[in-house]
Amino acid sequence: MALRYYTFTVKEVPYTKLCSTKNILTVNGQFPGPILKVYKGDTIYVTVRNRASENITMHWHGVEQPRNPWSDGPEYITQCPIRPGSDFTYKVIFSVEDTTIWWHAHSSWSRATVHGPIFIYPRLPKALPFPKPDHEVPLVLGEWWKQDVREVVEEFTRSGGAPNESDAFTINGHPGFLYPCSKSDTFELAVEKGKTYRIRMVNAAMNTIFFFAIAKHRVTVVSADGHYTKPIKSTYITISSGQTLDVLLHANRNPKRTRTYYMLARAYHSNPMIGFNNSTTIGILRYISSNNDTKTSTSLSSSKRYPKLPPYNDTSAAFRFLGNIRSLYSGLVPLKITRRIFTTVSINLLPCDPNNSCVGPNGTRLAASMSNISFVTPSHVDILKAYYYHISGVYGTRFPDVPPLVFNYTAEEQPMFLVTPRLATEVKKLEYGEAVEVVIQGTSLGAIDHPMHLHGFSFYVVGAGLGNFNESQDPSTYNLHDPPYRNTATVPKNGWVTIRFVANNPGVWFMHCHFDRHQTWGMNVVFIVKNGRGIDQQILPPPPGLPPCY
Repeated sequence: MALRYYTFTVKEVPYTKLCSTKNILTVNGQFPGPILKVYKGDTIYVTVRNRASENITMHWHGVEQPRNPWSDGPEYITQCPIRPGSDFTYKVIFSVEDTTIWWHAHSSWSRATVHGPIFIYPRLPKALPFPKPDHEVPLVLGEWWKQDVREVVEEFTRSGGAPNESDAFTINGHPGFLYPCSKSDTFELAVEKGKTYRIRMVNAAMNTIFFFAIAKHRVTVVSADGHYTKPIKSTYITISSGQTLDVLLHANRNPKRTRTYYMLARAYHSNPMIGFNNSTTIGILRYISSNNDTKTSTSLSSSKRYPKLPPYNDTSAAFRFLGNIRSLYSGLVPLKITRRIFTTVSINLLPCDPNNSCVGPNGTRLAASMSNISFVTPSHVDILKAYYYHISGVYGTRFPDVPPLVFNYTAEEQPMFLVTPRLATEVKKLEYGEAVEVVIQGTSLGAIDHPMHLHGFSFYVVGAGLGNFNESQDPSTYNLHDPPYRNTATVPKNGWVTIRFVANNPGVWFMHCHFDRHQTWGMNVVFIVKNGRGIDQQILPPPPGLPPCY
């Protein structure tokens, strides 16, 4: 098998959108970044050349990286950052991933513009589990700020408040003609009647779950988060930040009636008390003719060319779609659980420094937590190096199996002592080979949905529900036959989700909310999976050229 090498040059490039120009971080000058195309089981090497003015790291989202946390990428979790003017070569080991995943920066908020898809193909003679489409199309949903994203981060971390909302959503980097100065900055997909298009979707937005639909067309979902699913047809989709979907679009409309239909994406947002971008990004689906016939009928009214999306706060619609997704393969869920973890996710408040004035409620600073611990990211050495080289004082090992405070997690009114979390860098150690079940309970403390992403693993989403998790009743509702196999699971507002996986990937692996504002505030934990006994059950040695820590 031939080794393949890629070069990602990170640099600042001016881009003009929404009537204004700013410099953004890009990979090879592109936004979104280049598509990586690999075959299942490949190992590739990607040299990241940092030619920007800020630190950078790169994460291969959905790549399990067996035994290789050194190339996973989250800043100060598995590596120190690549400094300006420096290079680092990532070894990216593909294994069980089958379909579409993605890559993105994992330092501060640089992933806002530093991201791109990864297309995985079956190794011949393995066939696709669905008819081969005629074409494939990347469709990356994102967010755009007119302000420099670094300034957005600096402002809200200094003030203690919430970050400024984005000014636009984008499809493949294009806001669409509903936004100012964007008539010519609209994504367009040309299709021919009778052909099938595989749309490889990525939600690269920083803080948004999307509803998405195409007028007068149903799509067929065939994979989620890099793994095949049983085909399901739908008139709309729900895709959380960090997730990917492969959907088949059958171009079956009559172009003699109309050639143009619109695709829309807008936020699903369950708590109107928390501000969000309530705008809509639009793209164009245009039928073309192979005989260059340019006549276009207008018999279909313009309003019917817009799809109907669920209301922005339609939780039942959002989770009906997510709940319909099933793994293509059955009977693979771990049944005998050896480690159970119950954790809560909350938005919290911290007292402000007496010398500062914070803009959170009652002069406080906003924070976030898991099990009432607000994660403090190390700043001088990463957790992986500290673990591997036995460096003390970097992290603690007291992340609990159950929250330190048990209360009515979804009650409307909560006592004030629950609001303030403990600031700490705590990890959870797992024995190699343990069958792990994690119940993630959302609370009414800043109640909103949370897309929780786990590095180093995909997991089975065996159950989800609203209200407080009931240990004696809710497990009876689990799907242990064909639950979706994902890397990012959405915890509903004031609800819970249960995931299962086998801890057979030794290393240091980050788990966090994929809303970057919540990650910045501390809704994170680190799992350390210990080495097993066999040589193939142990962390690979560190690669040469790891970025130094200071």
